[in-house]
Amino acid sequence: MASYDLVESVTDSDTAELWSVYDAVFGDEPDLASWRRTTWDVHVARDGFRLARARAPLAGGRERLVGFAYGFTGQPGQWWTDQAARFLDPDVAAEWLGGHFDLVSLGVLEEVRRCGIGRGLLRTLTGDLSQARWTLMTSADADDPARHLYAREGWQVIGPGLREGQVTMGRRRPTDS
Repeated sequence: MASYDLVESVTDSDTAELWSVYDAVFGDEPDLASWRRTTWDVHVARDGFRLARARAPLAGGRERLVGFAYGFTGQPGQWWTDQAARFLDPDVAAEWLGGHFDLVSLGVLEEVRRCGIGRGLLRTLTGDLSQARWTLMTSADADDPARHLYAREGWQVIGPGLREGQVTMGRRRPTDS
Protein backbone atom coordinates (compact mmCIF):
# COMPACT_ATOMS: atom_id res chain seq x y z
CA MET A 1 0.00 0.00 0.00
CA ALA A 2 1.29 3.46 -0.89
CA SER A 3 1.95 6.24 1.59
CA TYR A 4 1.44 9.90 0.70
CA ASP A 5 2.91 13.19 1.79
CA LEU A 6 2.41 16.81 0.80
CA VAL A 7 5.18 19.41 0.74
CA GLU A 8 5.32 23.07 -0.20
CA SER A 9 9.06 23.30 -0.80
CA VAL A 10 11.62 20.89 -2.19
CA THR A 11 15.34 20.24 -1.89
CA ASP A 12 17.76 19.31 -4.65
CA SER A 13 17.55 15.72 -3.41
CA ASP A 14 13.73 15.81 -3.66
CA THR A 15 14.04 17.18 -7.19
CA ALA A 16 16.46 14.47 -8.31
CA GLU A 17 14.21 11.76 -6.87
CA LEU A 18 11.15 13.27 -8.56
CA TRP A 19 12.99 13.60 -11.89
CA SER A 20 13.48 9.84 -12.11
CA VAL A 21 9.71 9.29 -11.92
CA TYR A 22 8.86 12.28 -14.12
CA ASP A 23 11.23 11.09 -16.82
CA ALA A 24 9.96 7.49 -16.68
CA VAL A 25 6.33 8.64 -16.96
CA PHE A 26 6.57 11.51 -19.45
CA GLY A 27 9.99 11.28 -21.15
CA ASP A 28 9.49 14.72 -22.71
CA GLU A 29 12.65 16.48 -21.52
CA PRO A 30 16.22 15.63 -22.56
CA ASP A 31 17.70 15.70 -19.04
CA LEU A 32 17.30 16.90 -15.48
CA ALA A 33 19.13 20.19 -16.07
CA SER A 34 16.85 21.13 -19.00
CA TRP A 35 13.70 20.20 -17.08
CA ARG A 36 14.80 22.23 -14.07
CA ARG A 37 15.70 25.27 -16.16
CA THR A 38 12.58 25.33 -18.36
CA THR A 39 9.89 24.00 -16.04
CA TRP A 40 10.51 22.72 -12.53
CA ASP A 41 12.45 25.60 -10.95
CA VAL A 42 9.94 28.09 -12.40
CA HIS A 43 6.97 26.14 -11.02
CA VAL A 44 8.47 25.54 -7.58
CA ALA A 45 8.92 29.30 -7.14
CA ARG A 46 5.25 30.08 -7.82
CA ASP A 47 2.78 31.10 -5.13
CA GLY A 48 0.76 28.23 -3.78
CA PHE A 49 3.20 25.55 -4.99
CA ARG A 50 2.52 22.14 -3.51
CA LEU A 51 3.72 18.63 -4.30
CA ALA A 52 2.04 15.36 -3.35
CA ARG A 53 4.22 12.25 -3.40
CA ALA A 54 3.36 8.57 -3.29
CA ARG A 55 5.81 5.99 -2.00
CA ALA A 56 5.58 2.22 -2.11
CA PRO A 57 7.31 -0.09 0.35
CA LEU A 58 10.49 -1.96 -0.52
CA ALA A 59 12.18 -4.78 1.33
CA GLY A 60 13.90 -3.82 4.54
CA GLY A 61 11.43 -1.09 5.46
CA ARG A 62 12.62 1.29 2.76
CA GLU A 63 10.31 3.07 0.31
CA ARG A 64 10.58 4.30 -3.25
CA LEU A 65 8.82 7.16 -5.01
CA VAL A 66 6.21 5.78 -7.42
CA GLY A 67 4.13 8.86 -8.22
CA PHE A 68 3.64 12.57 -7.78
CA ALA A 69 1.24 15.41 -8.47
CA TYR A 70 1.92 19.11 -8.25
CA GLY A 71 0.52 22.51 -8.98
CA PHE A 72 0.39 26.13 -7.89
CA THR A 73 -1.80 29.20 -7.98
CA GLY A 74 -2.43 30.18 -11.60
CA GLN A 75 -2.34 33.88 -12.46
CA PRO A 76 -2.34 36.08 -15.57
CA GLY A 77 1.23 36.51 -16.79
CA GLN A 78 2.00 32.81 -16.35
CA TRP A 79 2.48 30.88 -19.59
CA TRP A 80 -0.35 28.34 -19.23
CA THR A 81 -2.89 30.78 -17.81
CA ASP A 82 -2.21 33.21 -20.67
CA GLN A 83 -2.47 30.44 -23.27
CA ALA A 84 -5.68 29.10 -21.71
CA ALA A 85 -7.18 32.59 -21.83
CA ARG A 86 -6.62 32.53 -25.60
CA PHE A 87 -8.15 29.12 -26.36
CA LEU A 88 -11.01 29.00 -23.85
CA ASP A 89 -14.29 30.79 -24.49
CA PRO A 90 -13.84 34.32 -23.04
CA ASP A 91 -16.66 33.83 -20.50
CA VAL A 92 -15.15 30.53 -19.36
CA ALA A 93 -11.69 32.08 -19.10
CA ALA A 94 -13.08 34.97 -17.04
CA GLU A 95 -14.85 32.55 -14.72
CA TRP A 96 -12.02 30.02 -14.24
CA LEU A 97 -8.65 31.75 -14.68
CA GLY A 98 -6.74 33.90 -12.22
CA GLY A 99 -6.30 32.86 -8.61
CA HIS A 100 -7.18 29.27 -9.53
CA PHE A 101 -5.19 26.17 -8.58
CA ASP A 102 -3.37 24.92 -11.68
CA LEU A 103 -2.79 21.18 -11.43
CA VAL A 104 0.26 20.97 -13.66
CA SER A 105 1.25 17.33 -13.57
CA LEU A 106 0.23 13.97 -12.14
CA GLY A 107 2.39 10.95 -12.90
CA VAL A 108 2.44 7.36 -11.67
CA LEU A 109 4.97 4.71 -12.68
CA GLU A 110 3.47 2.24 -15.13
CA GLU A 111 4.06 -0.81 -12.96
CA VAL A 112 1.85 0.55 -10.15
CA ARG A 113 -0.94 2.11 -12.19
CA ARG A 114 -4.56 1.08 -11.63
CA CYS A 115 -3.94 0.60 -7.90
CA GLY A 116 -5.53 3.85 -6.73
CA ILE A 117 -2.27 5.79 -6.48
CA GLY A 118 -3.40 8.50 -8.91
CA ARG A 119 -6.57 9.01 -6.90
CA GLY A 120 -4.57 9.13 -3.67
CA LEU A 121 -2.22 11.73 -5.14
CA LEU A 122 -5.07 13.84 -6.47
CA ARG A 123 -6.87 13.79 -3.13
CA THR A 124 -3.67 14.53 -1.19
CA LEU A 125 -2.84 17.45 -3.46
CA THR A 126 -6.31 19.03 -3.45
CA GLY A 127 -7.55 17.96 -0.01
CA ASP A 128 -7.27 21.35 1.69
CA LEU A 129 -6.81 23.81 -1.16
CA SER A 130 -7.86 27.37 -0.47
CA GLN A 131 -8.46 28.22 -4.13
CA ALA A 132 -12.13 27.97 -5.12
CA ARG A 133 -11.44 26.93 -8.73
CA TRP A 134 -9.06 24.25 -9.99
CA THR A 135 -7.92 23.59 -13.56
CA LEU A 136 -5.88 21.05 -15.49
CA MET A 137 -5.28 20.00 -19.06
CA THR A 138 -5.49 16.36 -20.13
CA SER A 139 -6.36 14.01 -22.97
CA ALA A 140 -9.50 14.65 -25.00
CA ASP A 141 -9.93 10.86 -25.28
CA ALA A 142 -12.93 10.08 -23.08
CA ASP A 143 -11.60 6.53 -22.63
CA ASP A 144 -8.22 7.66 -21.30
CA PRO A 145 -7.67 6.43 -17.72
CA ALA A 146 -6.64 9.93 -16.60
CA ARG A 147 -9.92 11.36 -17.89
CA HIS A 148 -11.81 8.65 -15.99
CA LEU A 149 -9.91 9.49 -12.79
CA TYR A 150 -10.60 13.21 -13.06
CA ALA A 151 -14.28 12.69 -13.90
CA ARG A 152 -14.73 10.33 -10.93
CA GLU A 153 -13.21 13.01 -8.71
CA GLY A 154 -15.66 15.68 -9.89
CA TRP A 155 -13.71 17.41 -12.68
CA GLN A 156 -15.62 18.48 -15.80
CA VAL A 157 -14.50 19.55 -19.27
CA ILE A 158 -14.67 23.35 -19.48
CA GLY A 159 -13.16 23.76 -22.94
CA PRO A 160 -10.51 22.72 -25.43
CA GLY A 161 -6.90 22.19 -24.53
CA LEU A 162 -3.85 23.91 -25.90
CA ARG A 163 -3.22 21.23 -28.54
CA GLU A 164 -5.31 18.93 -30.67
CA GLY A 165 -6.35 15.92 -28.58
CA GLN A 166 -6.45 17.81 -25.28
CA VAL A 167 -9.18 19.34 -23.12
CA THR A 168 -9.17 21.69 -20.17
CA MET A 169 -11.00 20.44 -17.11
CA GLY A 170 -12.13 22.33 -14.06
CA ARG A 171 -13.46 21.62 -10.62
CA ARG A 172 -14.76 23.83 -7.88
CA ARG A 173 -13.56 23.31 -4.32
CA PRO A 174 -16.11 21.17 -2.51
CA THR A 175 -18.11 23.00 0.12
CA ASP A 176 -19.20 21.57 3.45
CA SER A 177 -22.98 21.27 3.42
